[in-house]
Amino acid sequence: MARRPLPRILSSGTASLVRGRDIARTAADSATDVLHPLLVIGRGLRVLAAAGRRRWSETPKDKRGPALFLGAACVLVVALVPYGPLLALITLMATAAWHGRDRTPVKTGPSDAEAERLGSLYEALVPYFSIPEDPSPLFSHGGEWDKAFSGYEFDQAGRLTRLHIRYPAYFTDGEAASRARIEALLHAKSGRGREYLFDWDEEGNQLDVSVLAALPTGIAAQPFVSSPGESVLGFTDAGNVQRTLPVVDGDEPRDVPPVIWRTGPRSTEPHLLAVGQPGSGTSTLLRSLALQALRHGGDLLVVDGGGSGEYACLSGRGGVLAVECGPVGAVATLEWAAQETERRLIAIHRAREAGRPAPEDTRRPLWILLDQPSVLAHLAVAEGGPDPMTHLQVPLRHGRPAHVTVVVAEQFDHLELLHDSVWQHTRARIVLGPAAIQQISDVLGLPPHTTPTTLVPPGRGYARLGTGPVHRLQVPATPDPYDEAAHPAHRQAVLELLPERQPGPGPALAKAVGAAALDVPERP
Repeated sequence: MARRPLPRILSSGTASLVRGRDIARTAADSATDVLHPLLVIGRGLRVLAAAGRRRWSETPKDKRGPALFLGAACVLVVALVPYGPLLALITLMATAAWHGRDRTPVKTGPSDAEAERLGSLYEALVPYFSIPEDPSPLFSHGGEWDKAFSGYEFDQAGRLTRLHIRYPAYFTDGEAASRARIEALLHAKSGRGREYLFDWDEEGNQLDVSVLAALPTGIAAQPFVSSPGESVLGFTDAGNVQRTLPVVDGDEPRDVPPVIWRTGPRSTEPHLLAVGQPGSGTSTLLRSLALQALRHGGDLLVVDGGGSGEYACLSGRGGVLAVECGPVGAVATLEWAAQETERRLIAIHRAREAGRPAPEDTRRPLWILLDQPSVLAHLAVAEGGPDPMTHLQVPLRHGRPAHVTVVVAEQFDHLELLHDSVWQHTRARIVLGPAAIQQISDVLGLPPHTTPTTLVPPGRGYARLGTGPVHRLQVPATPDPYDEAAHPAHRQAVLELLPERQPGPGPALAKAVGAAALDVPERP
């Protein structure tokens, strides 16, 4: 039996149906765009009408008559006023448009995933914030986390960025070990690899946990707006300092909060110690301080114990008295620095006895920068010579009134080789690079207020000036301008800040170094 063909309307109706559906959808979208104002006004009138009915139903029956009379009087006044009905209509349409506008729904609570994350964090805190004797514990297994967590924020990836915790009054928040356990737990449960700030309110029994943004790493060496006697160690968080500096970050100007170190006779932290691992940025910090010291008219002595040649760009520059890399030159340079400190002290004392101001040459800042001095001390002892660090005690002890500043940079592995005078007189401390909390506490005297991370850029660390708080720190990018692996723009910025080259070192220092070289033979 032959199969009869399908009718034409059934065989070609699918394409026509799809095309008709597209045309209808396009027409509906166009109509919606054209009629959108009317739809908004209609939605607003519906909202106003619902509000009027609700208000009328809430009005007592004995007051409805006066309300009707007042409304009729208002309508009569509007009708008699010139252009009153038109103005009333415009006002009504504007009010309806305002109440009928599109409103983004407000998020009233966490999502299921966020609630589950908060619940697991609450359960993890139960053993630390509860005791069996508590009749109504705030933290209990299977309890309600929203009573303990009064505020929270999540990022787009669903990770916790801010959390406000209420804890019981009997928790020992005055003990560092108790706080450290809570901070370690929150760090592990909220996500590693980020830096958290823990703000403990011991009076209110509250803890605020927040994720800190990364400090800017694109700020290169530049003429910072600072007065003589002030040095910019780096940049920190906005809430920790009361001052900002205008800088150029890449190609854009911005204001950033700096960590300012003040030196000179009135400074309470006249000397500085920087500690870090290889590649952490301690040499970058010393170059940054050297450029700032030269910009303010200071004299510079550099002792490079590592012998890497990262300070070769300073050799022969105006204001740079010497750049030494060997033990013989380091001994002669530091011996001259000790004698210069004593000469300045004597001159200042005699001037004060005579009632005169201090001589001009004693008020010129003298900076002594030592990078890894323990290496030179080891080489000097191995060759049977004197330890260069013995001559550093005089500038450290008496350098403040003589305008002498000492900056020492050392690695964690060689800290035990530093003299006691360095630890005693360097009250400004910096730790750069990845380090454990205990290592940071041993150098700064206090643990950091944030959780250190294992992956940090060069020049990133913590700073503490004297007995002040611990600041997060990012040292401005100051690479060796002769290092071809460094960023070209950062290298050019350093070259522009370097003074012009001079024909030779200062006569006093050249004479001292020459005399020392005659007594001790140079290394091959």
